Amino acid sequence: MANLVIVESPAKANTIKSYLGSNYKVIASKGHIRDLPKSTLGIDVENGFTPHYINIRGKGDVIKELKREAKGANKIFLATDPDREGEAISWHIAEQLGIPKDKACRVTFNEITKGAVKESIKNPRKINEDLVNSQQARRILDRLVGFKLSEVLWKNLKSGLSGGRVQSVAARIITEREEEIRAFVPQEYWTVEATLETDDGETIGARLFADKNGRIKLSSESEALFAEREISDGTFKVSSVKHAVKYKQPAPPFTTSTLQQEASKQLGFQSQKIMKVAQELYDGLNLGAEFGGIQGLITYMRTDSTRVSAVAEEAAAAYITESFGREYLPKVPRSYKTSTNAQDAHEAIRPSNVYIQPRQVRKLLTTEQYRLYKLIWERFIASQMEAAVLDTVSVELTCGSYVFKTGGYVIKSRGYMTVYDFANSDTPDIDGESVNLARLPKIKNGETLRTLEIKKQQHFTEPPARYTEASLIKFLEENGIGRPSTYAPIISIIISREYVKRDGKSLVATPLGELTTAFMREHFPQIVDYEFTATMESKLDSIENKENTTEGVLSEFYEDFEKALAAASSIEAKTRLDLPAEESDVVCEKCGAKMIYKSGRFGKFLACPNYPACKNTKALGKDGTVAQAETAEPELAGFKCDICGGEMVVRNGRYGSFYACINYPACTFTKQKVTETGVLCPKCSSKVVARHGRGKMLFYSCERYPECDFSTWDMPLAEKCPDCGGVLYYRKSRKAVICKNKSCGYKRDGEMTVIE
Repeated sequence: MANLVIVESPAKANTIKSYLGSNYKVIASKGHIRDLPKSTLGIDVENGFTPHYINIRGKGDVIKELKREAKGANKIFLATDPDREGEAISWHIAEQLGIPKDKACRVTFNEITKGAVKESIKNPRKINEDLVNSQQARRILDRLVGFKLSEVLWKNLKSGLSGGRVQSVAARIITEREEEIRAFVPQEYWTVEATLETDDGETIGARLFADKNGRIKLSSESEALFAEREISDGTFKVSSVKHAVKYKQPAPPFTTSTLQQEASKQLGFQSQKIMKVAQELYDGLNLGAEFGGIQGLITYMRTDSTRVSAVAEEAAAAYITESFGREYLPKVPRSYKTSTNAQDAHEAIRPSNVYIQPRQVRKLLTTEQYRLYKLIWERFIASQMEAAVLDTVSVELTCGSYVFKTGGYVIKSRGYMTVYDFANSDTPDIDGESVNLARLPKIKNGETLRTLEIKKQQHFTEPPARYTEASLIKFLEENGIGRPSTYAPIISIIISREYVKRDGKSLVATPLGELTTAFMREHFPQIVDYEFTATMESKLDSIENKENTTEGVLSEFYEDFEKALAAASSIEAKTRLDLPAEESDVVCEKCGAKMIYKSGRFGKFLACPNYPACKNTKALGKDGTVAQAETAEPELAGFKCDICGGEMVVRNGRYGSFYACINYPACTFTKQKVTETGVLCPKCSSKVVARHGRGKMLFYSCERYPECDFSTWDMPLAEKCPDCGGVLYYRKSRKAVICKNKSCGYKRDGEMTVIE
């Protein structure tokens, strides 16, 4: 009997299968198989916050396959992701398969390479119930907050709203930044700059820094004019030239947070895309025989640690020495300080094999995979290299009672900048003043310079910048709000719930988000308090470390939360949620008013603001633009109406295209639009066609349906079963071809094109 390895993703299953050989069968659970029910709370608060788990809808076939394969397996290895979530998934699978708690069945690997996988299989361990309890506590806590808050928001604000523990805090962060921007009062200030010429005919620029009383700040045009007049009549003299050598250190290898920040800034990726592509790089890709076939290119991408294993340090040192020379390697291997809030469960994100250079595998990766892998590879290699050395110069010039400053630097030794210079790319400060990357001409102390131009310029202080995904993630991390694996979902949720919208790269609070945040601050200040949210993260961590229990943490939280719920639920007058209408550029052709955006059961649409006097509406396409109206000459279907004999035409409806009589509304005959499959009906030999049911669910039936009752959700194939000669079907949910003859049992894996 073969050994069974259960992983989360099918991509990872393919990678691991290629390493373990024929004695192992590898299948995927495709994430969680059990969860709390969607329609009810699913938690027995009175009985120690006991969760009630149910099988996730749509996972029935997966669970059946897991049980079937486990029944005949010699050994079972649960190889889900190496974090709390993965531990919980393994625990749920073990519960379904009846694996004893003390059974050593759990294997984890920080990198999906042949050596790491085989070593883990040799050393299985028991499921870590402390990790599971920590994850369960988070899930229960989030369900309690989300479910109970949503009830209050529905009652007091508007039906359909939902609240969340960390998401509400993120919405507050963005809302308060918007409030700061609105409250900001710009302050005027002026600068005075001089363009000067040396004896050798070279020019330099310098900025007014101080006068005889110290550092100067020009707050009005009159002050700038006075300084300009004084300086115009004076002579510039070099009073100080200071040379110094500065060392620019490389940035540490990536954590989840810093990867999301840097990939957002440098590559323009959204956080969800970053984590999706990183997962693909971790799960493994087929790199061909030259690079050992299917390989995981990076280590596990959910981590808050900058720690690097000794093996990885040695490999990086060897690569740097071979590729750049011994002088690019620091005398002592670099180590980086990990944040005090970090769990430090995994290494930093790094290449699994530093010798697989991005340029070598570029043609084997998608553009997104290549760009992200290149970023991770370069950052890691640079983090193990010598510092860059800069020759800096700081120059002070006097003109009467005024002091001007300028400065610059040149790179003496590039060090790690040979590979990577995205992070820490700000130019160094010289005597507290930021300087530009510019070559300065040779200047001697005491030298007199000629004045070419004196220029004054007005400026205004800027309001704080809106948060981007990168800066929001940085704020969340610095304040201990959430964990690395939650940053992308947090942003996705507050956008999907329309509490926040994107404006270019910026995140902007919507009117709905601002009103909901105001309600939360008034009635649930504890939930949206930064410090409380960060403290709760620490308490969840303490469960993992055996310092606390799930029931203890939840009981302590729920006592105050229940009081806040009762107070908010007892509000007599419903808070009026008066959201301003979002006006569009589309003019209502019936009454001439500009139409406004509305949200309905099927998403956003345009409506006339003069409703109910004018009931005109317009559908919006997937791109948010107005859907095309029916043309004056609709597409003919090519056959006649069964009732009145008129032409049948193609129309578009909620569930896709359909045929309708051209004489509508006088004649209401319609017919479903179908697509031929090229397969004959196994019952009557007529044609099998593809149809769309409610919700655009594709199914197949005889074209004579319902006279012939043949129908199926699986795609019938023209080929016959090689074992029994029966009808073969492609089952999309399992990506497999099966024989419908139950006594046969023929099956083969493989992707097929399905009519959509």
